[in-house]
Amino acid sequence: MLNKSIPNDYGLRIGMKGGGGCGAGMSYLIGFDKKKDNDLEYAEGDIPIYVEKKHMMYLIGLEVDFHEGTDARGFAFIKPEVN
Repeated sequence: MLNKSIPNDYGLRIGMKGGGGCGAGMSYLIGFDKKKDNDLEYAEGDIPIYVEKKHMMYLIGLEVDFHEGTDARGFAFIKPEVN
């Protein structure tokens, strides 16, 4: 990993939290975590990415970007509109 404060057996977790039912009221989450039994595993370079299987239907097509500017800094979650 790039940061020594993150344990070597951790990867980047992307998922959902909150809400219920068909995804209403849910928000995206991102953080570092260990791989769990129900995770799908991907990689971006040397960074493992973990996604819980049940969250995948909400994350398909999602783009995660990092913005750093004078007015804001952080991750942006970009989901294309579904017609």
